Amino acid sequence: MTDRLTVGVLGTGIMGAAMARNLARAGHTVRAWNRSRAKAEALSADGVTVADTPADAVREADAVLTMLYDGGSVLEVVRRAVPALRTGTVWAQSTTASLEDVGALAALAREYGVTFYDAPVLGTRRPAETGQLTVLAAGPIRGRDTVMPVFDAVGARTVWTGEDAAAATATRLKLVANSWVIAATSALGEILALSEALGVDPERFFALIEGGPLDMGYLRAKAALVREGRLSPAQFAVTTAGKDARLIVEAGQGHGVRLDLAAASAERFARAEARGHGDEDMVAAYFASFDGNPTA
Repeated sequence: MTDRLTVGVLGTGIMGAAMARNLARAGHTVRAWNRSRAKAEALSADGVTVADTPADAVREADAVLTMLYDGGSVLEVVRRAVPALRTGTVWAQSTTASLEDVGALAALAREYGVTFYDAPVLGTRRPAETGQLTVLAAGPIRGRDTVMPVFDAVGARTVWTGEDAAAATATRLKLVANSWVIAATSALGEILALSEALGVDPERFFALIEGGPLDMGYLRAKAALVREGRLSPAQFAVTTAGKDARLIVEAGQGHGVRLDLAAASAERFARAEARGHGDEDMVAAYFASFDGNPTA
């Protein structure tokens, strides 16, 4: 298999658009579809062909990459695309979905003779734009020579978690990782809100933990977004973070684990979204700490 592929990309939001660009920059022929075509048009300047339908995007493709909102969206869109797929086409499913949805998507792939890879990614807008994502992948060894050029174009590292994509081992690891990110982000929002309420300069807190085991570059970077009003464009949006938090809670419930922090975070994201912050960076959940507007 040549390293130059024809790749159909379904979904060109924050992550999908960046991934499509990096695939084109790597020399692949890329056709992309987005529910709102206008949001995909800018990709034309990067050599990506914008398709009118999901079927048009994947016709004659060697590989398909899906990066949509959730598993239900992927199932609906791919059902419209699969009649145009060739038997043996590889499908890298990178949307963060529920464990149950991964099983349903794998079943759809089997029905149409498509080689399915459970392939969520770790990273936000910036690493997506620079091709520095970490790809978590599960799927058969046969077909990896085709899918690996796709992973190499969008990510700096691929971590294989198994050969059975339907078992969703990659998605399981992604949900665990996102659980940590969401917990840290929610904690930061509350730290900033409490500092403000108590009249404490947040810089005193950061000086207190500097260089110690509690210090995190992530906390400092996200705090700066709030304090400097740089919440747009989002690295990872409140709406999407809320969806992922709900998936984490559901996964825990399905396996007999109560995840109180994830549940509380899902509520915080929902409150922030209701206040008009849904498209802002996920750290805008900070605003959920206030009944009115923060004073600073």
